[in-house]
Amino acid sequence: MKQKAETQLGPVEGRERQGVFLFAGIPYAAAPTGEYRFAPPQPVQPWKEPLDATQFGPVAPQLPGEGLTDSHDVTWNEDCLTLNVCTPSTDNKKRPVMVWIHGGAYRNGTGSIPWYDGTRFAKESDIVVVTINYRLGALGFARIPDAPTSGINGTLDQIAALTWVKKNIENFGGDPEQVTIAGESAGAFSVSTIMAMSQSRGLYCRAITQSGAGHHVITQKEAEAAGQLLMEHAGAKSLDDLQALTVDEILEAQKYVEENSNEFMPVGQLPFYPSITPDLLTDHPIALFQKGVSADIPLLTGTNTDETTLWGTNQIPAEKLEKWLKNYVNEPNLFIEAVRKDRGDISAGEIAVAISTDHMFRIPAIQMAEARQKHGGKSWMYEFDWKSQAFNGALGACHALEIPFAFGTLDAKGTELFLGTSDLPTHVGDIMHASWVAFIREGNPSTNTLGEWPTYEIAERKVMRFANETSLIGNPWPAARQSWEDQR
Repeated sequence: MKQKAETQLGPVEGRERQGVFLFAGIPYAAAPTGEYRFAPPQPVQPWKEPLDATQFGPVAPQLPGEGLTDSHDVTWNEDCLTLNVCTPSTDNKKRPVMVWIHGGAYRNGTGSIPWYDGTRFAKESDIVVVTINYRLGALGFARIPDAPTSGINGTLDQIAALTWVKKNIENFGGDPEQVTIAGESAGAFSVSTIMAMSQSRGLYCRAITQSGAGHHVITQKEAEAAGQLLMEHAGAKSLDDLQALTVDEILEAQKYVEENSNEFMPVGQLPFYPSITPDLLTDHPIALFQKGVSADIPLLTGTNTDETTLWGTNQIPAEKLEKWLKNYVNEPNLFIEAVRKDRGDISAGEIAVAISTDHMFRIPAIQMAEARQKHGGKSWMYEFDWKSQAFNGALGACHALEIPFAFGTLDAKGTELFLGTSDLPTHVGDIMHASWVAFIREGNPSTNTLGEWPTYEIAERKVMRFANETSLIGNPWPAARQSWEDQR
């Protein structure tokens, strides 16, 4: 069954699906092609006839990767700045809204992945879910001379999508004053970056960051070095030259930079991340949080216990552990001792997972919550610890595993590869999903099942651990956390 809705630019026609309505592929900005390549998002031209919004739009141009999409399996196009709305109804009822920003290291992904299906939020909890596409890789984040916003255009795309939601979501049954921005991995990095930028004020009232905090942006100097190498490899001497290249040529140059940026990029950072940009992103988000920026925004944040098993970190042998850890810390033995104090006599690979997970995800989340607390900010922290059964349990509670639990999409395509079991852990998923619903609706993740979930405060460090037996714990992995504090 078709369903129509109005936007400020023109009518759209979506479809009924599983008892809710999906409006897909709605443009929120003009195609970033030609003179608009490496420019901030531009307005869309209005239309009069109903726009077909029954199918998802193309994904942003991207190289094949290890994310939930692979550019060999999806259709990509530079004209990618679209969003999708899943809603219970297009009536005048003002429902809470969640805007989901996909992850993928700022180089892969799309808002149309089945894991991000908002049907359960809409059908069972009367929540409107919006998923978005934004420019990725060099096209979204390469800093190019004579293109002053080019190092952060992908983030400006995200803010443009939020602006569309503010102006239009009421026509889709949503409340523009009750918008939660949420994301995982680079999507969580994106949420943190948006929170740090004044241009986003008033576009949302709550935030969720899953496995990503306020550290993953790069400096102007790093961005300029990456942009210069991109131009050199592409044979471009000007912005006009880059705009004349094909997308394939841009992607090929992007790949070259990614593979040859070790000299100027820190470990764990890719060369095409959002970069500090005058008048837009004035400092690293964590530094701005330490000054009180966005302390008024309730935040649900957390990480997974074994994030980096997804990249094979648990395969690091004992004889290479200390050398490998020097990529992350100056005195590996101090960190190894701390991890063993917390976890006992675990293997070298498990130690590598614990320390790299802390470095990339857990410690930044803690630092973000601590910074916010000093200015009265409310943050709730979780640890996802349900262990995957895949690959004989080698993944553990790996990066991205929590997504279908939060969305209530444990039976979605592709989840079986991560879960490793046909017996879906719905007892964990139902609890976690209900908590996300509570936060989106009320600004507090406490539920009748969980009981009172207190905010994260330095004195007690209460964390909700989602596992086969979900429970509230105090100060998890304390020795490891202290080892990072001692190195500040």
